[in-house]
Amino acid sequence: MAQWFECKVRYDKTMLETGAVKTVTEPYLVDALSFTEAEARITEEMQPYISGEFTVSAVRRVNLSDIFYNESGDRWYKVKTNFITIDEKTGAEKRAASFQLVQASDFAGALSTFMEGMDGTMADFEIASIVETPLMDVFAANLGETAADRAARRAAQAKKEREGEKAELEAE
Repeated sequence: MAQWFECKVRYDKTMLETGAVKTVTEPYLVDALSFTEAEARITEEMQPYISGEFTVSAVRRVNLSDIFYNESGDRWYKVKTNFITIDEKTGAEKRAASFQLVQASDFAGALSTFMEGMDGTMADFEIASIVETPLMDVFAANLGETAADRAARRAAQAKKEREGEKAELEAE
């Protein structure tokens, strides 16, 4: 089962509308085994996207039982689900809360994607809430990638960055 960590990344971002540089803190979700690995993974994942320095300002564990992806979605919604069970001794209903993350472009899409993901579930459940989160992106573990693969990917990224910088200098 995946362990999810929310990592807040603080960096200087150039605002497209005004061109002004503003320090922002954005949350990302990372699949990792420990806080240390989560910080290392978010640092690795963000390096290609952020020019300049950045810091990981916070790392916290997040309780999620599942994530439902929808590539057409650009937002992340947190769904609180109550699974309903019957206590055999007393006959009373019990509700166990569970949280899922859904990628969608709007609320209706989040509900639809969640219901598709839960299709075939044998347990009775009710949706307690669906809330849009501030998450920018989710980085799942790439279990098929070896250390050699990561090194090769980083080398290719560095080469691509150097070529881009060289092209910029030649253009000037």
